[in-house]
Amino acid sequence: MPVFSYLAIPKSGAKETLCTELANLEHCRIMPADNHEVVVVVTDTPDIATEKVLQETLTGLQSLQSLSLTFGFDDN
Repeated sequence: MPVFSYLAIPKSGAKETLCTELANLEHCRIMPADNHEVVVVVTDTPDIATEKVLQETLTGLQSLQSLSLTFGFDDN
């Protein structure tokens, strides 16, 4: 089961929108920073194919400015 974590930077003024979009995705947990425009995103998917689809979905979010991978683990 692949587990990845990211730092997501929203477009200007779009942090709440980004949090809503991320919260509605399967296999995602989010932790918005209280004092910065950044959201920690942790994904936990059943397989690498699902993770790749999720990564494509993440990078396609309109409210997202930047997505940086901070950790990745795949036990396969």
